[in-house]
Amino acid sequence: MVQKLETAARAISLAELAGWRDAEGQDAFVRNFNFKDFREAWGFMTCIALKAEQMNHHPEWSNVYNRVEITLTTRDCGGVSELDVELAEFINEAASAATS
Repeated sequence: MVQKLETAARAISLAELAGWRDAEGQDAFVRNFNFKDFREAWGFMTCIALKAEQMNHHPEWSNVYNRVEITLTTRDCGGVSELDVELAEFINEAASAATS
């Protein structure tokens, strides 16, 4: 079973993840992304969806035109796990690639 990150490990991970912050009201990380247009946002989401499916770890997200909000938490352990950190790192890389 996936383990929830301890408080210190969670704080270190969050500090190392550019752009991510604590989600309000839940043990989760959240980040907002803005893209040039809907196509760029959708391409970004498609890239993440493929990785999430490979990991069997799926984000909560919403998309409105060029904006994407992503929340990461692990339901199995009731909070943030290494899976969330790994996916957040991948998402940051995908965002950089999408906007370059």
